[in-house]
Amino acid sequence: MTHLPDPIADLSDAELLAAYTDGAEGTADGGWLRVNFVSSLDGSATAAGKSGSLGGDDDLRVFDLLRRVADVVLVAAGTVRDEGYGPMVLHDADVAWRREHGLPDHPVFAIVTGSLGLDPASRVFTEAPVRPVVLTSASADPSRRHALEAVADVVSCGDDAVDPAQVRAALVDRGLRAIHCEGGPSFLGALVAADLVDELCLSIDPSLEGGDGGRIVHGSSPELRPMRLAHVLHGAGDVLLTRYVRAR
Repeated sequence: MTHLPDPIADLSDAELLAAYTDGAEGTADGGWLRVNFVSSLDGSATAAGKSGSLGGDDDLRVFDLLRRVADVVLVAAGTVRDEGYGPMVLHDADVAWRREHGLPDHPVFAIVTGSLGLDPASRVFTEAPVRPVVLTSASADPSRRHALEAVADVVSCGDDAVDPAQVRAALVDRGLRAIHCEGGPSFLGALVAADLVDELCLSIDPSLEGGDGGRIVHGSSPELRPMRLAHVLHGAGDVLLTRYVRAR
């Protein structure tokens, strides 16, 4: 007999949000850094080069709901380019929910980049409903900084390289306490190494990619970072939707 966790289809959006927000009260600095990823059974973060090829509709449902409750969506510039991000605009239902709960219509879009290799004329900036934040190093190219300052708040988080601890602190200091991070793998590796991840939401697609797809995280950590399983849900097509929080 096959024993499966609760089906996500049986849960309303309110019930699903409750499952994903229970216990996310904040830490010593007042922030909560959630990371959201999808992977294949054999650990690949992509299929045919894109993470969007994995997970299906239930993963997308969770993806949208996690953005709904975020103060800020944090993404590394490489992922913004590779995944074809546009402006951080939520669906009408999400906007309505946020208004009912006293939140701004859309979360802030925060982009991490050491090189400032972003196009100020891209839709990410020109169509943004909320002025984005670009998190970089103090040594980044001054001319690129000047160009981006016309369309975003550019914040230095480290002298010669971006310091992930300063990234988190900069967002919390702005009142952006519910931090929702969508990657990429190198940035997640830096967050893990600095022990800054409070929660990992991981959708597991029941497929074997078997190719050149990388892991959800790149880089090494000086020690294991224990996490505690908060829930497992069963999605269509046997996708498993898991949530882990920092073990304390």
